[in-house]
Amino acid sequence: MYPDAFLIVTILLLLATMIFALLYYRRIKRAHEMYEEARGAVGDVVISFSRQLERQENRLGTVAHKIEVLSSRGGDAGEKLKIHGRQLSDLTAKVETFSGIEKRVSAQMEEMSKKVDDLIVKQESLVKKIAQVPAVPETKIKAAIPIKRERALAPLTETELSVLEILASEGKKTAPEIREKIKLTREHTARLMKKLYEKGYLERETGKMPYAYSIKEEMRKILRKTEAKT
Repeated sequence: MYPDAFLIVTILLLLATMIFALLYYRRIKRAHEMYEEARGAVGDVVISFSRQLERQENRLGTVAHKIEVLSSRGGDAGEKLKIHGRQLSDLTAKVETFSGIEKRVSAQMEEMSKKVDDLIVKQESLVKKIAQVPAVPETKIKAAIPIKRERALAPLTETELSVLEILASEGKKTAPEIREKIKLTREHTARLMKKLYEKGYLERETGKMPYAYSIKEEMRKILRKTEAKT
């Protein structure tokens, strides 16, 4: 649509130019005839018309140049429209391809959703079966080395002694609660509590998670005696 409108404007400009040229030609012809009839009387008029003719010729040259420029731009616009048309076709093809991919992905997502639902059902069934299995009482781990009063405290680090003192003074606590007191990482605190339990310093309740730890009564007595001596 844009090139057609541009072509119409160009044709109109050319027609206007031709009409102006024809009119000026007639006027010049008439002036020339009058000049031949009365050359001496209208010399100045002829000169004036000649100057006007030169100016009009210059204007016509300018108009012709502008028309050429506009025609060139019209050609460039047509090429750009062709390029945009090809790009639009490519984009349409890509959109169609993406639509096909989207459908395949949607089908795969639905299949995965079904598999997840099946896994959830199986997990729930497994949890029910595990809940029906009778709990096996945990065998208490005996200390590898019998605890003997002051000797029992010798191999302990300051952090381990702090844990025993916390449990002796504040009572039963879980590993996360101990972690808040001693300011260590979760893994370090878990290893420390397990070590104290396996060495026979602590008792552990396994009825629920996380496990609750408490100091053995004999260790509580040893700590009291140590504090009394200091």
